[in-house]
Amino acid sequence: MPSALVVRTPLLPPAVSRFAPQYQQDVNNATAAISSAEADVSTAELQVKKTKPLVEKDIISKYELESAEYTLQARKATLAQAKANLANARTNLGYTNITSPVNGVIGTIPYRLGSLVSSTTAMPLTTVSNIGNVYAYFSLNEKQLLNFSREYKGNTLEVKLRQLPLVTLILADGSEYSEKGKVETIGGLINTETGSASFRATFPNPVGLLRSGASATVEIPVTVNDAVLIPQRSTYELQGKRFVYLVNDSNKVISTEIEVMANAAGQYLVVTNGLKAGDMVIYESTGALQDSSAIKPDVLPENKVYNNLK
Repeated sequence: MPSALVVRTPLLPPAVSRFAPQYQQDVNNATAAISSAEADVSTAELQVKKTKPLVEKDIISKYELESAEYTLQARKATLAQAKANLANARTNLGYTNITSPVNGVIGTIPYRLGSLVSSTTAMPLTTVSNIGNVYAYFSLNEKQLLNFSREYKGNTLEVKLRQLPLVTLILADGSEYSEKGKVETIGGLINTETGSASFRATFPNPVGLLRSGASATVEIPVTVNDAVLIPQRSTYELQGKRFVYLVNDSNKVISTEIEVMANAAGQYLVVTNGLKAGDMVIYESTGALQDSSAIKPDVLPENKVYNNLK
């Protein structure tokens, strides 16, 4: 591929290139060569037509006709070569006009106007990011992946993915992106180093707010019916297990192990085992409490316990 002048925007029509006169001249020369070759072919064809009846009448020898036919073949070969030269010249000229294969946002250009670039140039001219739709990549660990497979019905991953609700994107500044996204693909392998599988969600980007390489958080809504919800501050962990202080009918505290959903609902936890509706727990766990300690409970109203719940 020939060297090319860097231009900001190729506004000229393909037939004219003031930035590459050398390659434009090659196209002009190849075009002229085709016209000349076509004229030679026409002349050779006339010679064959003129010679053939003379040979049939034995006015001239057969050798004259064969010579005319060979000349015609040579002229046709020359024409074919001229057409190939023109195609090659146009290809070379096309390399001098730098165009983007996609629409999008252009990156920085490390070259100045007038610099030469070629196929051997190591540094790319620039990068173009198509940000009409932006892909958000995120991962689920093996436990979450198993929950996903069990919760959503379907014989294939494609069917399960179609049942996923629209997801929300939380931007780096904590704000919620205005457009909802759709989870479309899931990786077929689990990363042995991280133990997670890769998902991809697509978000519309009409105003160009999202950019390639940015970081954000993908929130997948989960609907839970008839769940027991407690504040995280009401629990404590011990040897990898989670506990709460349960208040019994005698106003004594009992350390009780609970199981919760893997994904916390903000400042709250969804209890899957260990508590039932109506149980009273200590609002804020403290190390000073011990099992069977008698207390005087002060019951907080629900609007104060769950005032930060979305």
